[in-house]
Amino acid sequence: MFKFIGAALGFFFFGNHIFGAIIGFVIGSTIDNFISPAAKQGQNEDLFEYYRQKASNPHSDFATMLMALSAAVMKADGRPLKAELEYIKTFFTRQFGQEFLNTNLQTLKHLLESNHIPLDQICRDINLRTTEEVRIQLLHYLFGIAKADGHVAAEEIRVLNNIANLLQIPSVDFESVKNMFYRDVNSDYHVLGIEPSATEEEIKKAYRQMAIRYHPDKVAQMGEEYQKGAKEKFQEIQNAYENIKKSRGIA
Repeated sequence: MFKFIGAALGFFFFGNHIFGAIIGFVIGSTIDNFISPAAKQGQNEDLFEYYRQKASNPHSDFATMLMALSAAVMKADGRPLKAELEYIKTFFTRQFGQEFLNTNLQTLKHLLESNHIPLDQICRDINLRTTEEVRIQLLHYLFGIAKADGHVAAEEIRVLNNIANLLQIPSVDFESVKNMFYRDVNSDYHVLGIEPSATEEEIKKAYRQMAIRYHPDKVAQMGEEYQKGAKEKFQEIQNAYENIKKSRGIA
């Protein structure tokens, strides 16, 4: 409870700045940890406490949340794969450095071995700290894990959809990102958030809106790998538009 009160007060006293909210959240989390019952019962509660302890460090908390979401996607089809692990290791090495990766791989291992990951709490924390554009980019990263073996399974789609809902990502954005990785004959239209029956004017309007919404500048405050993912996503929108124009003879 105190972490949310602290976040609100921090946001207010720091001039409505997200940095203030993060500071308040960390202080509030410390209070929550101090007054919480010493004895936890059940594996799910134990894992929640483990997550909360790991996430209480402001230098690693966001990375811990990413590890948790990564583990959830890896476990979705019941068989974490080496290709998925390599994708995650590459991302974290480029984003945070090799030493940080080595330190936090144990966190990923712990989460992979658990029977439950507290996605509700993790996503609430992420929602508090990030903009919608950043959360959409996180979804793009998670789809990259699912596609690391060359195929996105139905179970992975289900888990990714649940995460997207918890992260309050609009359904049109979920469908857009999904169709960048999980393609069918209508994927180019769905990347732009429209149906194949759309008119030429609707297609052009959708492209302009998506190009603005998904521009890499929207996540300029994030690290190198986020920027790389944002540019890839932006290029997929460009490609989808060009494919539709070519197939329909639009100038």
